[in-house]
Amino acid sequence: MAERRHQYSYEELLAHGRGELPDQKDARLPAPPMLMFDRITHIEGEGGAFGKGYVTAELDLHPGLWFFACHFIGDPVMPGCLGLDALWQMTGFFLGWSGSPGRGRALGGEIKFTGQATIDKKLLEYRIDIKRHMRSPLPFGIATGEVKADGEVIYVAENLRVGLIPVE
Repeated sequence: MAERRHQYSYEELLAHGRGELPDQKDARLPAPPMLMFDRITHIEGEGGAFGKGYVTAELDLHPGLWFFACHFIGDPVMPGCLGLDALWQMTGFFLGWSGSPGRGRALGGEIKFTGQATIDKKLLEYRIDIKRHMRSPLPFGIATGEVKADGEVIYVAENLRVGLIPVE
């Protein structure tokens, strides 16, 4: 296996969604517009809050993003569920990056909203810290996470659970 990378560009994330990255397992990211970050700024298999790894990613916010036009009309705000989905996407990406096979599925978690991503914000920063990573019988991960808008924490998540189901 090639040495694991520690950051990924937008083009590489799109290639990941198509299953085209070298040594990639099956836990593919979704395609736009459901891909909820523009780059993975850092990924590590060690360190973080629990010593088991972490991922950081970013999304550039601008008024042309699809969700601002429809949520809510006259009061544009990013749906909180999309920020939560980004954290699940990052957890599934971590599992595949770590060598676990299967297709990623969100299995739960708890989230607290303390702010919002509005049309005037410029940058979302995401972070997950891996609490637990099981490789068998079913690859599975549990993480905590947070989302910042222009440096202010707006979402905090606990016990984000993602499993990798076998490819048939």
